[in-house]
Amino acid sequence: MTQIYFYSGAANKLNTACKITAKAIQQDLKVIIYTIDPVVIEQLDTLLWTFSPSSFVPHVRIHDKLAKVTPVLLGHEIEQISGYDVLLNLHHQCPSNFDGFQRVVEIAENSSEDKQVARIRYRFYQEKGYVINHYKLG
Repeated sequence: MTQIYFYSGAANKLNTACKITAKAIQQDLKVIIYTIDPVVIEQLDTLLWTFSPSSFVPHVRIHDKLAKVTPVLLGHEIEQISGYDVLLNLHHQCPSNFDGFQRVVEIAENSSEDKQVARIRYRFYQEKGYVINHYKLG
């Protein structure tokens, strides 16, 4: 069964996503960072290169010609993609095929809006019977 990991209280959602992604690839896990927002994809594309002076997170967008050999993919068209271990969800809803991953990671910032939509996703997983691993940041 898919393992659900919730991180709440993030000061910066994208920086937290970068740190979690870097940790996952250090564990030889392949990650899809799911978002439909092209602005977020652009920000992540830059941050994954620069968030840490000592880290390098190899990544490409889902339709890049190097996607099959890259451990981190960015985007939202994930229906036909297989072989990835972690779905890091940065969208306000969970994709329908989330249960095809070993792990789903959710991050909630401190803003009231982000907390509210994260609670909806949290309840969604609970109602489906998933055990949720919850970590408070900060």
